[in-house]
Amino acid sequence: MTTGGFTLPGEAGHEELTLRLAERWGADVIRDSDGTTLSREILDADYGIYSTICLIREDRDWALANQRLLQQNFLGSFPVVADGDVVRIDPLAGYSTDQFVLNDWDGVELWQVFDRTSGTEVPRESWRLVDGTVVVDGTVPGHSYTVNVLVMRVWEEISMYNHVTNDWGDKPRLMALEPRHPAVAQRLEEWLERWCVEHPETTVVRFTSLFYNFAWFWGSDPDLPHVYADWGSYDFTVNPVALREFNAGRAVPITSEDFVDAGRYTSTHNPPSPIYREWMEFTMDFVLALGRRLVDVVHRHGKQAYVFYDDSWVGLEPYSPRFPEFGFDGLIKAVFSGYEARLNAGVDVPVHELRLHPYLFPVDLEGKPTFVPGGDPTADARAYWTVMRRALLRARIDRIGLGGYLSLVEPFEDFQAYVAEVADEHRLVRDLHLAGPPAVAPVRVGVATCWGRLRSWTCSGHLHENPELSLLHVIESLAGLPFDVEFLALDDLAADGVPDGIDVLVNAGPAGSSWSGGPVWSRPELVAAVTRFVAAGGGLVGVESPSALDRAQAPGRLDRFQLAPVLGVDVDAGDRHVLARRRFDVDEAGPAARSILAGVDVATALAGVRPQPGTRLARSGVAVLAATDGVPTVTATSFGAGRAVYLADHRHGADAARLLSNALWWAAGREPSGYATSDPRLDVAHFPASGTVLVASSADVPVTGSVLRDGEVVAEVSLAPAGLAVLDAAALDG
Repeated sequence: MTTGGFTLPGEAGHEELTLRLAERWGADVIRDSDGTTLSREILDADYGIYSTICLIREDRDWALANQRLLQQNFLGSFPVVADGDVVRIDPLAGYSTDQFVLNDWDGVELWQVFDRTSGTEVPRESWRLVDGTVVVDGTVPGHSYTVNVLVMRVWEEISMYNHVTNDWGDKPRLMALEPRHPAVAQRLEEWLERWCVEHPETTVVRFTSLFYNFAWFWGSDPDLPHVYADWGSYDFTVNPVALREFNAGRAVPITSEDFVDAGRYTSTHNPPSPIYREWMEFTMDFVLALGRRLVDVVHRHGKQAYVFYDDSWVGLEPYSPRFPEFGFDGLIKAVFSGYEARLNAGVDVPVHELRLHPYLFPVDLEGKPTFVPGGDPTADARAYWTVMRRALLRARIDRIGLGGYLSLVEPFEDFQAYVAEVADEHRLVRDLHLAGPPAVAPVRVGVATCWGRLRSWTCSGHLHENPELSLLHVIESLAGLPFDVEFLALDDLAADGVPDGIDVLVNAGPAGSSWSGGPVWSRPELVAAVTRFVAAGGGLVGVESPSALDRAQAPGRLDRFQLAPVLGVDVDAGDRHVLARRRFDVDEAGPAARSILAGVDVATALAGVRPQPGTRLARSGVAVLAATDGVPTVTATSFGAGRAVYLADHRHGADAARLLSNALWWAAGREPSGYATSDPRLDVAHFPASGTVLVASSADVPVTGSVLRDGEVVAEVSLAPAGLAVLDAAALDG
């Protein structure tokens, strides 16, 4: 057994279990969690101590005494259909009144009423607020009306979740203070200063996180308990103080509708408007200024400051070029998937730590049993670790750990034993990274979205929350592949072209989304830049609706996919129904197929893939490698000196990841090189500095396969379910 690099959640009242598992799991740090504390016996046990604080909700008594200083947001009411010339709207109908209270004392001038049938704003003189109800005069029967209002949040959303999940009953409901108020900012600094003095044993202050949580609107309808949630949304950064400061001196002010957006809100999945981008920068500047002062407080007391890249993380933006200015010593991310490990590993910060799942709660995020009868936490842990380990082969993570109620694991001896195995595996992989990075393929991939680097390795949230999102599956596959990956902004490509060193561009996601790009593809210079890149020898992989515009966004354009001439594929959205379609045969044996489908069980790779209705070949010279019901799902073509591959969809799995890997190699015009395996369920990484090759199985059954170097078999391996093999590279050379 090895030790170090592991954070264990301790629990007062369970000292023997805490210290026994700290030794068994090789922990060097013990932390508290929401709902737990550490006793003196644990604090004095010669371990590093993480103390979890969420400043905006720590001082509940002060928050109760100053409730008008709580955080706020805009809320769009549910629509009301007019049956006469007057409509009455209850703004909070359908929303949780445990979470939201109408702010009718400050900022009513910022409210807006809309006729959603005509898409127009109702003049201010045509509506009034009467005892919490918005009365709209002069309405048109049959039209739908909504109102955007400011609400105060009287129950912080993570506290709500913890209460509901753990049935905390009469445990105090926490509130989130708004640090834009100078009195609140001063209170937070004073509270933290006092707290640091009172906790001399704490070695690391674990900020969870800073000020603004991701948006999470709870509902009152049991069939719609969560009305809206988005991990990257800035909806919860809104309040009258900030709005007035932002709008001061502006010719065009930001409005409630810039946030509500007809009920779509500022979802990260939607292309951001210019004024919303300005609001994000405005918020980031504020979070950085106050956050830096708080980190300085921690450092003055001789402690380190880590920040949790979840919960109240909004405004931190770890992929912003200014993030290092905070001065954080470490970044912690809760992870379910490999791409989330890469999201953490790529940030410029000294220490990268992952909080593993399952979380030590009775049930998981979806309400399924975990540490209760009927649960199987060991199977859950193995599944999560196996999925995530692919990414750890590619990027270094310094620490791992758990969170929650440690006492829940006591009846689960098999779980305790498995965590010990995971901790040892992580330390093995980490130490190989510390000796020198793994070898990478000579193909550099650029993933092009509206967000670019700011949203590297994420599509806003966990994979189980966005299971239909093709780009999320693409980056999950990429997370464990040996390519260098860079995230590029489509606006930057339009302005500056494709950066030097990029071999293949990937554009993926639903039509109109921020991931595929939406309206930005109406810029001719963007289309021309990518077209020239491929024509000059670059590669393009398009997934689902790459470069898609609808006709209203692109009058006079020939194609829906603006890169149809390059991809050789387009989609008929119904406006070309009367035109003949080019005939094709599926080519499973041609040159492109032999490369792209090599070693792939095509049926498995495409399981769950949805053909895009209306997909058609846009020109000749396009090889259809797979089709469903006569609709192409995988195509390949040359364009000028370059190549392009189209995938109708992507659902991550071992065979799908191999298919994507093959497509990237082929699009780059290169033959695969370096280490590989014959079975897609086996991932391989070569660490030249250590002379070590790791082979990891993602399968839940035994797997036997070959290890290849530059296409030649150099070893055979047989791995147990989720097994890991450590090979001597020098012996493979022999």
